[in-house]
Amino acid sequence: MPRLKVTQIRSKVGNKPELRDTLRSLGLKRINDVVVKEDRPEIRGMVHAVRHMITVEEVE
Repeated sequence: MPRLKVTQIRSKVGNKPELRDTLRSLGLKRINDVVVKEDRPEIRGMVHAVRHMITVEEVE
């Protein structure tokens, strides 16, 4: 199953609380944190919501 490597590149300060919660749900706590998640529709939706604060790569 494909996986997504998600890296936080911008600060969550100044964003809506819902977006901050989404970053926490993805497992991102600070700038340059990296998590690898399963490529599922739920994860894709969270990634889309905070796309301006992260970068995403597909990994095997």
